[in-house]
Amino acid sequence: MSEKFFSIALIGLDAVLIEVEADISRATLPVFKVVGLPDTSVREAQERIRAAIKNSGLPFPQARITVNLAPAHIKKEGSMHDLAMTLAIISATGGLTLPNQKRRVFLGELALDGSLRPFIGALPAVLAALENQATEVYFPAANREEVALALDEMVSSKINALPAKSVTDVLLHLTGVQTIKPMTPDQQTIVVSNNKYPVDFAHVHGQALAKRALEIAAAGSHNVLMTGPPGSGKTMLARALPSIFPPMTREEALEVIKIRSVTGKLNLSGPNIERPFRSPHHTSSCVALIGGGSWPAPGEVSLAHRGVLFLDEFPEFPRHVLEALRQPLEDGFVTISRAQCTLRFQARFSLVAARNPCPCGYASDPSHDCTCQPTELLRYQRKISGPLLERIDLHLKVPRVDPNELLKCRPSETSDMIRQRVIAARNRMSIRLSDENAFTNADMDHRLITEHCSLNNETENFLCAATDRLKLSARSVKRTLKVARTIADLSGSDQITQEHLAEALQFRSHV
Repeated sequence: MSEKFFSIALIGLDAVLIEVEADISRATLPVFKVVGLPDTSVREAQERIRAAIKNSGLPFPQARITVNLAPAHIKKEGSMHDLAMTLAIISATGGLTLPNQKRRVFLGELALDGSLRPFIGALPAVLAALENQATEVYFPAANREEVALALDEMVSSKINALPAKSVTDVLLHLTGVQTIKPMTPDQQTIVVSNNKYPVDFAHVHGQALAKRALEIAAAGSHNVLMTGPPGSGKTMLARALPSIFPPMTREEALEVIKIRSVTGKLNLSGPNIERPFRSPHHTSSCVALIGGGSWPAPGEVSLAHRGVLFLDEFPEFPRHVLEALRQPLEDGFVTISRAQCTLRFQARFSLVAARNPCPCGYASDPSHDCTCQPTELLRYQRKISGPLLERIDLHLKVPRVDPNELLKCRPSETSDMIRQRVIAARNRMSIRLSDENAFTNADMDHRLITEHCSLNNETENFLCAATDRLKLSARSVKRTLKVARTIADLSGSDQITQEHLAEALQFRSHV
């Protein structure tokens, strides 16, 4: 019987500690069996482990080998368990005795020659090892850049991060023959940048109201619906929005990196971690947009977490796909249930939706005649439900820009200038919400709205009159108050005034 070795199993964006142990018993025929609810990739590890042990110069036992992955009720996926399973087998043959009772976690996929290959989900796996009081974490050297992002937390918890190139390196280190040098804090950094965005607000001519709405959206992480004819600049405005978002905090960056890591989309070619901007095509399926699959994986709404999800041609998305946006827009996460498990994926994004006013695109456009029949227009408008529209904070019309305005090319505010105002507003929010589970005004729940969006009598009467005239629902009123709170933060005011509320209400008059 081997000693206990530890690995990590990923379950959605979370991870759990796995105990790995091996037993070798003499049998007439050699058998290699992995138990503990392994998936296909874990079962295929048998051949990788057999070849890796032999090619590392060690004998592979010709006996009945049983490797157990506990707890048995959790499905084990991926190739990250290869290293722990290999060491458990070597330990069971008497070829390895751990020098002390430290809790060591071993992660990595094996190549046939015994070298360690990188695996998907290194950052959440290392963070899970930290939460489970591990003292050492062994992982492939090719994953060192990703693991380095968590070095601050690991060093403060006195956990050694040990990058290895092969199973032989790990064995020699454990037996004291040679030493793997632990990573140090000076080898890591998370640097967030806004310098690579291709579209600047200075490139957008005209559209002053749309720019103001997007500034409010960036400050409070609000959702936006833009309606306008073709060529009015909706797509350009949406692509410029990430350039005025404030840099991500370390906590936000780790959330984004974890999602990219488990989906295999993490690119660490440089130190810059930018806010996500996702723009799926309108033919995307519900699984692609929301997440899912036989073993659920994050979708576009999670990949846009802490960034922007841009849905162009909004009414052209299938109705059931749009309706699936209701939960993430309201709660900031997606819950996906399957027979084996129920997983929750973070999805706190700013939705930017764009649509034409009608199928031909020219309704209410003075320079073109609309060719749509009334029935076509009604059918087009019904593609987006009222409950979904209510969850969008800012509704604005984007008219066609006057050609004279385009040709004049007057100087316009740059994204950097607008971003400074957004950062100042975010700082006010962070101070106000520092003790709450909220980053921005859009994250506020009913209790926080009541506490931080108080109105004086005059402003309250104004809101009541507007609610009655515009037929606003309770949800619409709450979202209007959130937007008004953001406008007040942008103006540096502690109190929501009637002017702030009036500006917020103008973005709901089109609902």
